[in-house]
Amino acid sequence: MKDWFKDWFNSPYYHLLYKNRDDNEARSFMDVLLQKLNMKEGSCILDLACGKGRHSKYLNEKGFDVTGVDLAKESICCALPFENENLHFYVHDMRNNFRINYYDGVFNLYTSMGYFDDAKDNLKVLKAANMGLKENGILVIDFFNANKVIANLLAQEIKELDGIVFTIRKRLEGGIIKKYIQVKNKETIKEYEEKVQALTLKDFKEYFSSSGFELEQVYGSYLLEDFNEEKSDRLILIARKKQHYDKL
Repeated sequence: MKDWFKDWFNSPYYHLLYKNRDDNEARSFMDVLLQKLNMKEGSCILDLACGKGRHSKYLNEKGFDVTGVDLAKESICCALPFENENLHFYVHDMRNNFRINYYDGVFNLYTSMGYFDDAKDNLKVLKAANMGLKENGILVIDFFNANKVIANLLAQEIKELDGIVFTIRKRLEGGIIKKYIQVKNKETIKEYEEKVQALTLKDFKEYFSSSGFELEQVYGSYLLEDFNEEKSDRLILIARKKQHYDKL
């Protein structure tokens, strides 16, 4: 079965539905995060599942050597015009290794994991990230707080953007938050879906122990406030590479 995200992430409707993501919030988060990590200017960062590269571009502006990778060709095409000597973008499946012992940090931001039907693929992502990191390299994962998302799950909402009507239905099924999206563009109707595993702090701890990482910090917001399982909007994890994998 074809992975759902290969169709949806490459659809122009995906980019329209999420066109108003808060770039200022993303930049502020990077500022706070970089201060916390104390990474040296010129450090190499892999932005894993970078989308159109909004985080990658800002990290590069801050003086870092950044590589952005994403499975969606359409997103990478939008990012390519911004490339420079220290900023590069590639189409790449994050379940596969990209480079070996190369990066000082791997960032996986804005809930860009848990897309897969097989939970083992999450472990593949983390082992590939491990292989890409230098010794003692840093992994940052920014995920939603699944507990709060589930508690506040909205069954249906309708949005109209540029004359296109999106009918969005959500439900929790088998530990997966499923979003069914109907797109009506004049007389044309198309249907897509999003599926994200409702991963918790416990799940990530288990993945880290199986992929050579040691969890160092857990935060619950883009201001890096303490994590609260019921109240926090985000689950932000900072882990360090402690064991090297040479194969997936």
